[in-house]
Amino acid sequence: MAFFITIIRNEVYQTAKRNLNWTEDKLKRFIKEGRGTGEGKDYKPWLITQDFPSMGIATRVFGKKTNRMHHFFSNTQLEYFYLLEWEDSVVDIREHYPILDLEDTINDDNDLKLSKFEDKGSKIPYIISTTFLVTLIDDNGNNRYAARCVKYASELNKKITLEKLEIERRYWGIKGIDWGIVTNKDINNYRAKNIEWLHSALLGNEYLKCDKEEFSGLLKGLFFRLIESEASTRKVITEFEQDYGLDKGNGLLLFKYLLANKIITLNMNKQINLNDNTNSLILEFKEDWE
Repeated sequence: MAFFITIIRNEVYQTAKRNLNWTEDKLKRFIKEGRGTGEGKDYKPWLITQDFPSMGIATRVFGKKTNRMHHFFSNTQLEYFYLLEWEDSVVDIREHYPILDLEDTINDDNDLKLSKFEDKGSKIPYIISTTFLVTLIDDNGNNRYAARCVKYASELNKKITLEKLEIERRYWGIKGIDWGIVTNKDINNYRAKNIEWLHSALLGNEYLKCDKEEFSGLLKGLFFRLIESEASTRKVITEFEQDYGLDKGNGLLLFKYLLANKIITLNMNKQINLNDNTNSLILEFKEDWE
């Protein structure tokens, strides 16, 4: 018996050189395309990977919470996205959210030097965007919002960056939305890499050669072996594959499915070592699941 899980890989590629001049025609085109509008799967980010090169690398990742492709321009943006994907309280993630009503919102802008943020040739103001606008749900089922600007820590030494951040801070403050800065130093890399490792299972994009009932049986079989064993997690998975006649690697995919769906819980803030004994690697088992 065998089953297959299709992995949606991050699409990482070198962005081509493009005309980066900002013009009124380009602004109108972005608005006509509906960029910065919508929610969930219908949201269209203001910036996409085809628009601007950022450190030579751009990344597209399919999101579980939004059921759409997300666009990122740095590893730090990508890692923070994975952290948001993992949090149960997060229900929507909108990257590169544009501040289209900046001038209408901030009345006292004499000290902001907005003229710095315009194209030198066309004199058309750039649209400032916040890296993430996140929708969260509280314990009472109510939505609240948080805006986060993601930067490398080294960028905070630049005056122009600090000036842009002050514009964002003031804007979101007037809107009554929690705003903050996240740098690479604020992100636990082990946690982000662990979530990335699980992301295909988190998406739930499984294509099986067995029906739902058989798949559930396999999950439960591995689940109870993990509970009862004191051997290494790797050994438990390997022996499970052999006993059930599974192709090599399918046991690991089942394990990742259990972990991605939080049926088993590990310490996500440190490197996952499958050579550890199950009783030391696995912190908690969720027994009331189907």
